[in-house]
Amino acid sequence: MKSIIRFLGLFLAMVFLMIAVSCSHQTSPTSSPPTSSPPNQSASREHSVHGGRQININTAILSELDKLEAKLGVPALSHKIQASRPYGKTEELVSKNVITQEQYDQIRDLVTIEDVVLTGEAKDVDYMTKLGLMKGHLLVAGELLELGKPDQAEPHIGHPVEEIYADVEEQFRERNVKDFKYELIALQDLVKAGAKDMAKVKTDFQASMQAVDGAIAGIPATQRNSPGFVLQVMNGLLDTATAEYTASIADGKIAQVIEYQDSRGFVIYAADLYKRVSSQVGKDNPEANTAIQTDLTKLLQVWPSVEPPKAPILSSDDVAQRVKLIELSSQKIIKAA
Repeated sequence: MKSIIRFLGLFLAMVFLMIAVSCSHQTSPTSSPPTSSPPNQSASREHSVHGGRQININTAILSELDKLEAKLGVPALSHKIQASRPYGKTEELVSKNVITQEQYDQIRDLVTIEDVVLTGEAKDVDYMTKLGLMKGHLLVAGELLELGKPDQAEPHIGHPVEEIYADVEEQFRERNVKDFKYELIALQDLVKAGAKDMAKVKTDFQASMQAVDGAIAGIPATQRNSPGFVLQVMNGLLDTATAEYTASIADGKIAQVIEYQDSRGFVIYAADLYKRVSSQVGKDNPEANTAIQTDLTKLLQVWPSVEPPKAPILSSDDVAQRVKLIELSSQKIIKAA
């Protein structure tokens, strides 16, 4: 009798178990499987993370395209992508012989032809980051002008107006920022002509720097001084600096001086931004503040001067790792904001 009772008990347990498993696999009648947009769909999308969005190969500035160049290690790739525009689909990077199929497979998830629509804080971060790139270019140009090298300074004065300005021009109108394109063009023309009147060059240079600062003031001061906001901008600048630095190195040497100088300017401005919020970060998260300051100090040593060293101070992989550490240290602060 006991054995029969034990058998019935086990049998009933198995029945209840089978019913439970069956129920757990049933789909609610109100649920529906997630849908995804097909690749290369032309509709606009919203993105909330500045560094995590795809790169539009039809509209991205060279500094953005340099991230693809750094990823693949193909010299001058950003210029090749730009020269082969427009693209009807991302696969045309291969059909137009810009890159190989194998290379495309490595970046297919990083590229798009979709218009990227940013809203809210993500839009402000992107705006501030692009203005930070302008500042970085101009900081390097200023150093080169002081050294009496207008020929080297000219590209860095040209990049803000030739590459970046169009990307933020519409936002200038939205934010009631005074147009300053022609100030940048006038400065570039002076330097192109050999910077013969240095007094005039210095006056126009300061006016251009002040104009960028005025555009930055289009973001409310409370936001500009928020550690979470500043760290997002700083990470965007460092991410671009890493790509530029990677693009500058070939065969163990600094082969592309302009890219080296670009990355220097971006890192210097990123470090300057962090100084403005470091005391607040130190109060809220002293451990993260110490880590960020330490890594920024070590990072700045990679660019000892505006003229590149004979050999890289650190490899591009080492620089990327250092930047990654800064991003990791900043995440708690950004999430808490």
